[in-house]
Amino acid sequence: MLAGASDVSTQVGRSFSGLRERLRDATSAAHRELDAQLSAFDLTVFSGYRRFLQASAAALLPLEAALVDAGVARMFPDWPERSRSAAIAADLGRLGSAMPWAVRVSPLTQSGVLGTMYVLEGSRLGAKFLLKTVADSADPRVGEATAYLSHGTGKRLWQSFLSKLADDGSCDEDEAIEAARLAFAAFEQAADRA
Repeated sequence: MLAGASDVSTQVGRSFSGLRERLRDATSAAHRELDAQLSAFDLTVFSGYRRFLQASAAALLPLEAALVDAGVARMFPDWPERSRSAAIAADLGRLGSAMPWAVRVSPLTQSGVLGTMYVLEGSRLGAKFLLKTVADSADPRVGEATAYLSHGTGKRLWQSFLSKLADDGSCDEDEAIEAARLAFAAFEQAADRA
């Protein structure tokens, strides 16, 4: 746990770290499983990196579409800065890859938006480490297709997401957790098919 995180409170008396920790704990097994699946992709070679991007797009694109349909921009006015659909489409285009099939996702509630955003915004943190692997590629095509992995670099998107998570006193935690699990499942399904 982050030092001092338990001292920050929200409306309704929940701790800031409480909902975040519940989301993390409830999805930790799915997170580990997805990490294991994604580690099978060799990001230093063209074919492995392209398959990784195709799998990521197959989940990201429908999840972001569901967020838009649920009104994510009302909750996150900076949604255009957060959305990575255009970035991953550009990377796939640079690699000469067509847009992949898409995982089916269910409509989201307001609390479901927060759960899904928890997964998508959290994936930015992992992208920093993946970029280091991609940098080791001898294939220049791989290094030229990093808009998705580098999206939002230098911005405080994770921190501002956590602030929103803390400020949303109307969040149904069970719905948020279920949506986060389903978002991880979407990425797992996409990785299985890639």
